[in-house]
Amino acid sequence: MRRDEKKEAVRELAEKLERCNIAITTDYRGLSVAEMTELRRRLRQGEIEYRVIKNTLARFAAEQAGKEGLATIIEGPTAIAFGYGDTAAPAKALVDYIRSSKGALQIRGGLLDRRVLSASEVTTLATLPPRDELIAKLLAEMQGTIFSLVNVLNANITGFLGILNARIKQLGGRDG
Repeated sequence: MRRDEKKEAVRELAEKLERCNIAITTDYRGLSVAEMTELRRRLRQGEIEYRVIKNTLARFAAEQAGKEGLATIIEGPTAIAFGYGDTAAPAKALVDYIRSSKGALQIRGGLLDRRVLSASEVTTLATLPPRDELIAKLLAEMQGTIFSLVNVLNANITGFLGILNARIKQLGGRDG
């Protein structure tokens, strides 16, 4: 690779690292060409980009993007899954592929914004429900709390109105 090609490759990688919200590094040794093609096809369905990288160029790109932590999870033959949407989607796709294919693919770690994740943390991330479901659960909890508050406040007012109505009947009964 010529020097200008290397600079362009570093620039492209740095751009991907800046844009992505998660990058997961993997060791792809032992995967056949057909398995690698299948993995890439599955990842593309989830709008996840998967690239085999040169470690030195990746380190330069990580430094350029301000994500130096990536260098700690790059070792040996490495490929990176770049996720731009749902943070958990790349982790889920990779873990699903590993489970279904029982292949040689191994997760080394991840970079969530600027935080380095271990392989076990990436696997744990894959078990999280989708973002929309988490938001729905949060809103349901918040709504439940608001309903409880309304019921408590309403109970006091309802009780007070009950006492007033009873007193009105009591006073109305004496006059009538």
